Amino acid sequence: MSSTSTTRIAFASLIGTAIEFYDFYIYGLAVAMVIGPVFFPESNPAAQSLNSFLTFGIAFIARPIGALLFGHFGDKVGRKTTLAISLLVMGSSTTLIGVLPGYSLIGWTAPALLCLLRFAQGVGLGGEWGGAALLATEYAPAGKRGWFGMFPQLGPPVGFLFAVGSFLLLSNLLSDAEFRVWGWRIPFLASAVLVVIGLYVRLSLKETPVFAKALQSHQQVRLPLSELFAHHAKPLILGALTMVVCYALFYIATVFSLSYGVAMLHIPRPQFLGMLCIAVLFMAAATPLAAWAGDRFGRRPVLLAAGIAALLSGFLMEPLLGSGSPALITLFLSLELFLMGATFAPMGALLPELFPTAVRYTGAGSAYNLGGILGASLAPYLAQQLVHYGGLAWVGGYISVAAAISVTAAVLLRETCDKDLT
Repeated sequence: MSSTSTTRIAFASLIGTAIEFYDFYIYGLAVAMVIGPVFFPESNPAAQSLNSFLTFGIAFIARPIGALLFGHFGDKVGRKTTLAISLLVMGSSTTLIGVLPGYSLIGWTAPALLCLLRFAQGVGLGGEWGGAALLATEYAPAGKRGWFGMFPQLGPPVGFLFAVGSFLLLSNLLSDAEFRVWGWRIPFLASAVLVVIGLYVRLSLKETPVFAKALQSHQQVRLPLSELFAHHAKPLILGALTMVVCYALFYIATVFSLSYGVAMLHIPRPQFLGMLCIAVLFMAAATPLAAWAGDRFGRRPVLLAAGIAALLSGFLMEPLLGSGSPALITLFLSLELFLMGATFAPMGALLPELFPTAVRYTGAGSAYNLGGILGASLAPYLAQQLVHYGGLAWVGGYISVAAAISVTAAVLLRETCDKDLT
């Protein structure tokens, strides 16, 4: 593979996931700041907050549907076209949220349409990650699948930095009233420009050599989903459970912590967003380190070490986040996102390696997104409930339980780093 094509593959697998996760994260940040007051009645602020967190969870329910839908065509038709369509679905939904009227203008139609668009966001993202991971790993040279699989895993921190950076910039340029009335919509509308760039890069690629070989030898199956459930249910379930800790770490450290820090600790929103920008750099730093270690030592040792560290980190939530000290809170956020990067990076290679070519898109995407339902769909909502009933220690316990689930699944998985994808 030439250096030019290597760069192109890396950039194509990175940019798509970066745009998709930018779209997904701006909604998560908006939930913590404005979605409740804009789209739900003002009569009950507590209900506003809970309802907005529930709309956040809708997309995670939709993601496995997107994984199955796009996975079917990705395994039957090819990775390239399917990836372009998933990006278009995600970007269109995000842009439309940016122009959706609020509750004060159209009543309950507003949250109904919001839920519909949020569902579409989930469908698009559900089809994105599996294809991006396959794009990287099916082009990867021998012994470097973990490194190549890292590039779609860098999409989340890059997308998050763009998302947080955009809200941070708007918070500094606009008054609080201006931000709540119209400023929050700008990052959603900007998605349209990013999607055009992403589509151009994706459509300039050729089909992956692994799938092209399968296409020539007629290895596709008629119904990838049936084949997946009939013969590959165990790796599907274990792969999904291994993902749980990644999601729990990320969404507790970002969506819940942002909401808690601003509402309960009275830290100004721009300051907390700045703290998150620092913390997500640790996630970006952990990603190549864990990917390299995954190629060097295997996927399982990395996942086990990072998962055990994540389990222990749950005990630090109350003393660090509850301290109210910006320095200690930033330390906690940085630790959690570093561990998120360490648990997340090996999955770019591990999940595709769990499945044969004929069901790889469907299997990898389904495992990834089923893990999202278990680890993240209700994470901010449950954290809100747990902190109300038992304090931050209970939320830390949520992180530890999620980590224990993923560590157990990693123990039960076979090592895959030496597997031949063809």
